Amino acid sequence: MFSFSKSALRRHRLWRMVADRRGVAAVEFALILPVMVLMYLGGFEVLQGIAIDRMTALAASTVTNLVSQYSTISSTTQMPDILNASSQVLTPYPSVNAHVVVSCISVDGAGHATIAWSQAINGAARVVGASYTLPAALDVPNTEVILGETTYAYTPTIDFMSLGTTNLYASDYMLPRSSTTIALTP
Repeated sequence: MFSFSKSALRRHRLWRMVADRRGVAAVEFALILPVMVLMYLGGFEVLQGIAIDRMTALAASTVTNLVSQYSTISSTTQMPDILNASSQVLTPYPSVNAHVVVSCISVDGAGHATIAWSQAINGAARVVGASYTLPAALDVPNTEVILGETTYAYTPTIDFMSLGTTNLYASDYMLPRSSTTIALTP
């Protein structure tokens, strides 16, 4: 018979435990899991931000496109419907976070652009008569340009990176389609 001392038996058990590879996968998984979860949640936040940024641009473009089709537009009946259309474009994201503004910019004979009229939802409109700097290609004397703007206050669903709220902004310019001017009536 073999007889082992207690210390030799302990060393033998310890060596068997060190040599045993059955738990390696579980240990590796436990080490990799936090990194995988962070990558998944980070990817989710980035994709949500990209989707909302695209919806913000689409809302600005939609409002501008709709307004540019009118020759006369009512500020009490038609304009609220057009501005509320932006909430449909932003679905399924909350439209209360979106500030949508549509403005008519008038360029006089000297090429000086000013805000002719402006309407907004979930915030303030631009100041009528205020000076505005148009891109050079649109700054044509004796014309009007429709400007649609959307600002969306995006707060990540899972803010594990502690970025807080980010304001996404998009704007779109269009020329009136039905006439050279678009009149805003009460």
